[in-house]
Amino acid sequence: MKTIASFTVDHLRLLPGVYVSRKDSIGSETITTFDIRMTRPNYEPVMNTAEIHTIEHLGATFLRNHAQYGEKIVYFGPMGCRTGFYLLLSGEHTSEDMVPLLREMFSFIASFCDEVPGASAAACGNYLDMNLPMARFLARKYLDEVLDKITPDRLNYPQ
Repeated sequence: MKTIASFTVDHLRLLPGVYVSRKDSIGSETITTFDIRMTRPNYEPVMNTAEIHTIEHLGATFLRNHAQYGEKIVYFGPMGCRTGFYLLLSGEHTSEDMVPLLREMFSFIASFCDEVPGASAAACGNYLDMNLPMARFLARKYLDEVLDKITPDRLNYPQ
C-alpha cells in the first residue's frame, strides 16, 4: 500500500507552526489543507480531548462566521494524534496567508468567556467533554510562542 503524504513528514523535526499539508483538485476547485501544529510531536505532551473539543467548537464557529474566509471554510477539526488541527479551505492559499486569520481565531479563543457554541446534548454528541479554561490557555500559548513570532521554519515542513 502506498504511504500517504502526511506520514512522510519527519515528525521528529516538526515544530509547532502552520504548514500546507496538501493541495487537492476537486473538479476545477483547489482545496488547501493546513496542518496547524500546536505541540511538538513526540517531544511535548499531546492535548487532552476536552480542550481539543472546545477549540474545535470555538474555532469552527469563528471560522465559518469570518467575513473574509467564512465562505471558503471546508473543515476545521483535530488531528487524531492530538498535536494540532487540520483546516481545509477552498482555493489556493499559503501558510503565510493563514497567519493573520489564525491570530484572529486563537485570540478569539484565548479571550472567550461565554457558553461554548454547540455545547449541549441536542447540538453535540459528547457535549460534556469540554474544558474552556485549558482551551484558552493553549490558544494563548500558541499565539505567544508561535503565531506572534512566526519564522520560516514554522511555515514550511522540515526537509
